[in-house]
Amino acid sequence: MKRIYNIFIIVLLLSVFTGCDKFLEEDPRDIISPLNYYQTDEEVMAGVNGLYNNWYDDQLFNNYGILRFYNWGTDEIEPSRAGTGGLAQLCMYNLYEDQQASSVTWRVLYKIIYDANVLIGQISNNDQISEAVKNQALGEALFNRAFAFYHLTNIFGDVPYYRENLPLDEIQFLGRHDKNNIRNEIVEDLQQAQDVLPDIYTGDDRGRASKWAAATLMVKINLIQQNWKAARDKAVEIINNSPHKLRENYKDVFDPLNEFHEENIFQIVYTKDINPQKFGNHFSPRLRDEPAKSKQRDDLEAALTEQGEVFDGTGLEVVMQDLRDKFPLDDLRRPMTICDNYLGFDLKFIYMPKYWALDFINSPRGNHGKDWVIFRLADVYLMAAEAENELNGPANAYQYINKVRERAYEPDKPLSGLSQQKFREAMYDERKWELAGEGHRKMDLIRWGILLDVVQKLENTTYPMAENIRPYHTLWPLPAEELMKNPTLLESDPTNNGYR
Repeated sequence: MKRIYNIFIIVLLLSVFTGCDKFLEEDPRDIISPLNYYQTDEEVMAGVNGLYNNWYDDQLFNNYGILRFYNWGTDEIEPSRAGTGGLAQLCMYNLYEDQQASSVTWRVLYKIIYDANVLIGQISNNDQISEAVKNQALGEALFNRAFAFYHLTNIFGDVPYYRENLPLDEIQFLGRHDKNNIRNEIVEDLQQAQDVLPDIYTGDDRGRASKWAAATLMVKINLIQQNWKAARDKAVEIINNSPHKLRENYKDVFDPLNEFHEENIFQIVYTKDINPQKFGNHFSPRLRDEPAKSKQRDDLEAALTEQGEVFDGTGLEVVMQDLRDKFPLDDLRRPMTICDNYLGFDLKFIYMPKYWALDFINSPRGNHGKDWVIFRLADVYLMAAEAENELNGPANAYQYINKVRERAYEPDKPLSGLSQQKFREAMYDERKWELAGEGHRKMDLIRWGILLDVVQKLENTTYPMAENIRPYHTLWPLPAEELMKNPTLLESDPTNNGYR
């Protein structure tokens, strides 16, 4: 779905309903009433577009964004040079309440929830809206709201929770709600969304949440909740009934010229010159760092230029040595995950080519059109395998994990003959090899209960993660700014997730 900046209605919605800085200071209904605004199908869909626009915020899925929580502080990726400031603190588990990153992330996610509640509340019984648009808007609003609560509970644990169109003076003083109850209820919302959303989109509507995006988010939440049967059944439903298929070649999954392929289920859509993304800068090398032998820099630059490429990124997000050393050498996914030699030049850092943006004409620095994929089918296959193993052991789980491994090895190397525990351990690695850097690793390690163990065993890292990590670091602290505005947030947990 493209962001359309020249449509007055979207600008109006963003300025009125979703203002970030003054979100908790002004009641939008004092300016314009949503009840009077949502009078046509076009106005309703403009409101839905406004929900999606929030995900492009730098604190969510652009620049460093929300991936600082999901990617950093594990055994996959670390910043190559974050200094000693806020970025380094996030990576090395030296966290504190007044970090700007967590504060803005919190605020934008709650902005999505507020806007979704307004939209849902005002269209549900509005007979001026066509039934088709009402169902579409309801499904997308439910998905966006659930997706926001999914991230809030992952990052902060128990958080304020509401699903009604409440006045802001009431929202401001809500206490924390049990994260498990929140997750159970948003699964119900997602099922409602799945029931009304379409299978797939075409044209400029690509990038909206389909019924299968809602279903995939249900699988993820059910795995966190250890609802194994619900997770298995929903994953198998996606595999058997959705239009999504695995690509034959792992490299093709990340083809910037064919991003709307059959494996991708939900993605944040970026477009060069219209709504460009920046995270490609952080994964792409910068020439001033490379190659390992600096006297070869001119030769490397010439070789890059010859094929229309440039090392003009920041090279900030690099692969950890631990991942490089453990990644199987015969795994066909390795070249898209591990790069320490390019065009015959040994590199100083280890990079992840699946996210590179080296084309200086079609993907110049800070103006990348490559999408960020949130869900893809290979992840669903692996979640089906995990849930089935937890339910019944590995006998019927092999079919799902081996389907993913088929394209990873030539000849095939299917798994077999494992105990339930050994299969579980195989899952730990298989998800790492398949989904490295895609924003799943930390939550996997947390829900498996092995984050501390994995991080404490890391060696050769830039930052002292192993020394600093503590059990409470599975969550971020609630932001100090929010605690000052709403002391009620400390009533159920005066320690603020263990940070006090």
